[in-house]
Amino acid sequence: MIQPEDESARSDPTLDGELPSPDEPVAVVSYDTTDPTSGTYCGLTEAFAFFNARLFSGRLPHCLITLQRRRKAYGYFANARFTARDGSRLTDEIALNPSHFAERSVEETLSTLVHEMVHLEQEHFGTPPRSSYHNAEWARMMRAVGLIPSATGEPGGKEWGQRVSHFVEPGGRFARACAELLGLHRGIVPYVDADDAAARGTREKKAASKTRYTCPDCGVNAWAKPGTRLACGVCTVPLVVGQL
Repeated sequence: MIQPEDESARSDPTLDGELPSPDEPVAVVSYDTTDPTSGTYCGLTEAFAFFNARLFSGRLPHCLITLQRRRKAYGYFANARFTARDGSRLTDEIALNPSHFAERSVEETLSTLVHEMVHLEQEHFGTPPRSSYHNAEWARMMRAVGLIPSATGEPGGKEWGQRVSHFVEPGGRFARACAELLGLHRGIVPYVDADDAAARGTREKKAASKTRYTCPDCGVNAWAKPGTRLACGVCTVPLVVGQL
């Protein structure tokens, strides 16, 4: 059965050997590099296709790439996460966390993309373990593309378990492919989080240094350093430490 997008392609006269008349508009397949959404997602789509060809022999199926701010994660893979509205097909998800784009190099960010692509490969061509677990088969697949699994992200870390990161093999397949890609297209990850890690750390430290105090009678709140003695000016009773 031909999918809708295939049907629209078949209706294109240029695909049937007929040229459009000079008066007819010709569609141009491109994207606006000044549009942040197009620039970001087209760049990631291009990177996926490039690494699929160079590292996976082009056998990986398409998936939906998203940006998700999941705490303590550079990215994640979720199988069969999305379905077509009519239920005709399912697709997997690869998510990248834009909160870390600024603090990491483009190569490091793209290594996370390939890390999740290995999960995609295992899902369709291997024996995937339970959710979020990284097993020995996955570790072998990682090494095959030039990423060394490590729980610490450094040499010597455990290669399988619940939470496993990786580091780039110097001169390995990923390192060479990534250098080639960035030589062709420097704008793969064109936008980064303006609220960088340092700013977030300062804000979190400041928030942790403040305690909420509440009047037990009227409920008014005040924030101050831990151990501060405060009183409500209206009810003239001491404020107590509130529950956040």
